[in-house]
Amino acid sequence: MNVSDTNYPSLYIHIPFCQRKCRYCSFVSYAGRENDMANYIHALNRELKLRLPGYKIRTLYFGGGTPSLLAIEQIESILETVNSISGTGEIEELSLEANPGMVDIDYLRALRKAGINRLSLGIQSFDDNELALLGRIHNSEQARRSTGYAREAGFDNLNLDIICGIPGQSRDSFEHTLTEAINIRPEHISLYPLTLEEDTPMWHSIQSGEIPPPDADLAADQYELAEKLLADAGFVHYEISNWARSGFACRHNLVYWLCRPYIGVGVAAHSYIDSYRMANTPDLDKYLASFSPENDNPLNALEMKEPINLDLVLSESIIMGLRLCNGININGLNSRFGINFTDCYHKPLEEMTELGLLEVEDGNLRLTAKGRLLGNEVFQRFLPV
Repeated sequence: MNVSDTNYPSLYIHIPFCQRKCRYCSFVSYAGRENDMANYIHALNRELKLRLPGYKIRTLYFGGGTPSLLAIEQIESILETVNSISGTGEIEELSLEANPGMVDIDYLRALRKAGINRLSLGIQSFDDNELALLGRIHNSEQARRSTGYAREAGFDNLNLDIICGIPGQSRDSFEHTLTEAINIRPEHISLYPLTLEEDTPMWHSIQSGEIPPPDADLAADQYELAEKLLADAGFVHYEISNWARSGFACRHNLVYWLCRPYIGVGVAAHSYIDSYRMANTPDLDKYLASFSPENDNPLNALEMKEPINLDLVLSESIIMGLRLCNGININGLNSRFGINFTDCYHKPLEEMTELGLLEVEDGNLRLTAKGRLLGNEVFQRFLPV
């Protein structure tokens, strides 16, 4: 990590509020706590004033939860705080995640006017039965309408999130969703296979036999179909789960995949900065108390802070770099870490290459098409001992 990277981190802002939690969601979010939103904005602004001095922000991302629950005035308040400390004029990309069932044309126009220049809509599916199964609060017609609103509001950098591997989802219904998403002509599409953590409502429904488990083979088939359809539509597959039109790769997420520094503020937010990894408490009440005006020691919201040693940086650089479809440049890795990569990792390289999961082309080590389906099998071979 060079000095210029360290001085120019990206900023992630976590908004942990939802009207209703989706049945598959394991992210840190709280339903029915909207009355705490005003106090949360005050807490965020206080944390920003403590964490940002000395840094110039490269990209900014509002994630959640449901950031589109915030009033425009609350978003403006946060942006004003960031601007007063490090300036927003030089930020390359300002992204916000939005729920299709909660945004109208006036809200999106105000959002664009406030400075948000990239919108990510959590479409997930254009099939109403699948949306109901997932516990989404929007339907397919609201999803379609929200994309039209986004264009009318002036958003020319639009991402659509799609899920594959939904229980009961067929290849045809997935193809319908993806084809409809492509026809909207977004600049970016993110495709994620459904993964379920224990104790989520959908996990319990599967355990009880109420619904079938996700079909891994079908999900792989859907993923391969997506690779073909998106390539035919002119999208560049630049990361395992992400496709973009030329020039529209998500700059904020590239920061994670390239192991560049970032600062996270808000409940459960993580940071990777100044040779440390840090995480805030996932407890909303503790976070609010930590940054209340009466608290003279607000940094007690920090739940974890650990130094990042060289072995861990190397391991993460390999694993995160392999998520990118271009892979990692072997000479660049050797130069950065002062190693001979092929000697250090001879055994996993040989094993994964023989299995057809890794390949080297033009000096770059990357996952094969088969390897992208079995990425975790590859990544675990490069974990630090």
